[in-house]
Amino acid sequence: MSFTLAGPCSHREEIRKSRFLALSAPVASPAEAQAFVAAHSDAGASHNCWAWKIGGQYRFSDDGEPGGTAGRPILAAIEGQDCDRVAVLVIRWYGGIQLGTGGLARAYGGSAAKCLQGGERRELVARLRCACHCGFAELPLFRARLAEFDALLESETFDGQGAGLTLALPEAQLPALQRLLADISRGRSHLQRLE
Repeated sequence: MSFTLAGPCSHREEIRKSRFLALSAPVASPAEAQAFVAAHSDAGASHNCWAWKIGGQYRFSDDGEPGGTAGRPILAAIEGQDCDRVAVLVIRWYGGIQLGTGGLARAYGGSAAKCLQGGERRELVARLRCACHCGFAELPLFRARLAEFDALLESETFDGQGAGLTLALPEAQLPALQRLLADISRGRSHLQRLE
């Protein structure tokens, strides 16, 4: 079971005179993750190290720290907390005392883990994508009922007869939503899985 954050969170700590600030937030795409890192990085800090994970995609950066001592431990903290769809930025202001490679890895990974532990988490529900075409007469009622099935409307394209909808919903809700659409449209519209 994977979790994401309900909202942004942060954690501050000082380790051997170096100050660390960990910031994390839920993200839905790689572009959103990179935008979070860019928006919160501090140009006046010694290092802005980060990692993000979205499904099977991930990236990380040591930002000048010795290779493998910052970005990878932050990513390991994300995975260790069973998180997905999150970005974590750990900002370090150097305090004059060398931490060594092991100390750096513990500091970055530990700050990231404490930040994620302190945030409010919510369970990620695996969703499958479906598509349907709905006539104009049925469209308002069908759209109004989507929330009952925890279905998210991803896209909507209109034509002369109605709208083509792309939805993301929990797999367990698929049969019930298929029945609802068939009932509302009197069998004219069908919800189909997209591969």
